[in-house]
Amino acid sequence: MKTKHYGAIDGLRTIACIGIVLMHIAANNSYNITGFIYDSMIPSFTNFVFLFMTVSAFGMCCGYYERIINNKVSLSEFYGKRFKKILPFFGLLVLLDVAMSPSVDALYEAFADLTLLFGFLPGAGNITVIGVGWFLGLIFVFYICFPFFCVLLQSKRRAWIAFAVSLIYNFVCTVYFDAGRSNILYSGCYFLTGGLIYLYRNELLKLNRWIGLGAAVVSVVLYYILDGNTAGCLLISICWLSYAIICAGVGTAQRSYILENRAAKFISGISMEIYLSHMVIFRVVEKIGLNRLIGNGWIQYIATVVIVLFGAILFSTVMQKLIGLAEKKFAEIRIRKSPAD
Repeated sequence: MKTKHYGAIDGLRTIACIGIVLMHIAANNSYNITGFIYDSMIPSFTNFVFLFMTVSAFGMCCGYYERIINNKVSLSEFYGKRFKKILPFFGLLVLLDVAMSPSVDALYEAFADLTLLFGFLPGAGNITVIGVGWFLGLIFVFYICFPFFCVLLQSKRRAWIAFAVSLIYNFVCTVYFDAGRSNILYSGCYFLTGGLIYLYRNELLKLNRWIGLGAAVVSVVLYYILDGNTAGCLLISICWLSYAIICAGVGTAQRSYILENRAAKFISGISMEIYLSHMVIFRVVEKIGLNRLIGNGWIQYIATVVIVLFGAILFSTVMQKLIGLAEKKFAEIRIRKSPAD
């Protein structure tokens, strides 16, 4: 079954990915930089993870919602694809991280990481072996729950009720259960937002592109007025994903080439790999001293970001190719052995 491709969403993934890299480089250095951009805007990029959640839910619905609802997909195949897509690259990073900083604690955490089930642990957000991997753990919990998620979206009325419940859960997790963004119930409202937008995708395609862009820009202003709370993060996610979908409904000459271009498509294709590997690359850069080579200001910060981003892109691309070749080789070996079995 061929699914519609919303090219502008590639741009959203690219912006979110680069934004998170910018945030982590700033948070892990002590550069002598001040001002709104460095002190407030760049740290706020940590909340791009919520946009990732919304986009991930929308993408999963595009690929699997109809097939899940109509019982046209094997759950064994569905979960098998999730493991095959995530585990080789993530597993390699986990082993590399343990080798760089070996300890008994690291072994415990590596075991949890390699099962991909660590998102169910109450302290998933505190795991230090590939610390940014908490997001992957949460995403995998979402994958496991996806058939139930599809049931919640079977009607718009049911989906809105589920969304309302998810907002209450987000509030209760904050004020009582002390559960944060690595918890599926806290972050459920963002996944359900992606699902709701999927249900209304055809209506969105008919909207005016400039109205969509205006709403997206206003959402950024309101985000900072609301000080980056849940309402602000939801508003950003809703408006920018909706704008990306609207762009898919206009003529080629009117598309948003800022969001939809070859570079964005390339980065989007390895955005998860860049997200997972960029801190490993940064630790290497830090040990070599490249993050302090040319001073302590903006030039050094930008240079560090470029080096880390380029290193993560190169590492992700090469490893993706090598993993693909290894999988192809194993498949050929299985085929050769199967007649004799």
